[in-house]
Amino acid sequence: MATTRKMIPRKRLRLASLQAISTSSVGTFPKQVKIVEVGPRDGLQNEKNIIPTPVKIKLIDMLSEARLPVIEATSFVSPKWVPQMADHAEVLKGIQKFPGISYPVLIPNVKGFQAAVAAGAKEVSLFGAASELFSKKNSNCSIEESFQRCDQILKAAQAASIPVRGYVSCVLGCPYEGKISPAKVAEVTKKLYSMGCYEISLGDTIGVGTPGIMKDMLSAVMYEVPVAALAVHCHDTYGQALANTLMALQMGVSVVDSSVAGLGGCPYARGASGNLATEDLVYMLAGLGIHTGVNLQKLLEAGTFICQALNRKTGSKVAQATCKL
Repeated sequence: MATTRKMIPRKRLRLASLQAISTSSVGTFPKQVKIVEVGPRDGLQNEKNIIPTPVKIKLIDMLSEARLPVIEATSFVSPKWVPQMADHAEVLKGIQKFPGISYPVLIPNVKGFQAAVAAGAKEVSLFGAASELFSKKNSNCSIEESFQRCDQILKAAQAASIPVRGYVSCVLGCPYEGKISPAKVAEVTKKLYSMGCYEISLGDTIGVGTPGIMKDMLSAVMYEVPVAALAVHCHDTYGQALANTLMALQMGVSVVDSSVAGLGGCPYARGASGNLATEDLVYMLAGLGIHTGVNLQKLLEAGTFICQALNRKTGSKVAQATCKL
């Protein structure tokens, strides 16, 4: 006698239930991940049309309401080089400072550091590269010269008790040099860590990396720098950002950079489609039972707001999917 299969009613997936999703085994994944939201800075800096300051402030306030623990607010670079960030002081002074949330700003030199502190910055980020040619094109200096700039910033920051985060660009590939040696990435990262950066974000600037390359690079870096001081920053040019991030998590990295709605992208990467979308990252982490403390619904609202302001479609697959439900 044939048995009849019990039919299970299909239920609509609700965003609120995502936080409750867990897995029986998460292997070597960290129990908690700190998300560094870079949308207001890295996501917006290359926009051609100047975004009104109130729009930037509202975006950051909405991201704060979503309880992202770190939100990179702006960049204190010269308006000559990055016109989109010319209102850096107004943005930093205008946002609501939520308790328990950090609002770091990117700086290129000591002059930028001084301007940032004067505007109320409590944390700053500086940048270097694992590619000699990229460093010269992006910062108009060699890697060694960039270390000298970083050293000046770090000394000024230490004197003012301001924590400093470091970025290393082109860790999985360069638009000018092609493949980058993991040993070179490890060398640059070790230097920034020894100089005083409390955390170093390793950036796949043009999004060409794959999980295998990520594994090789991290293995070399982790030999020189504690994994607790490392973060990853993946671009999604080839659709590999989530996969590369997952590999990093499996290797013990517990800090991930991402951008609301997948905004951003490297101006030097042909066809670059932007950063890893924060919405997609939060969805994946929730599915792994990894705690972030981020409210996905509020995050989606922030993504909708900025995409409407920019008159463009979101780069987040999760936002696209939930819009159709």
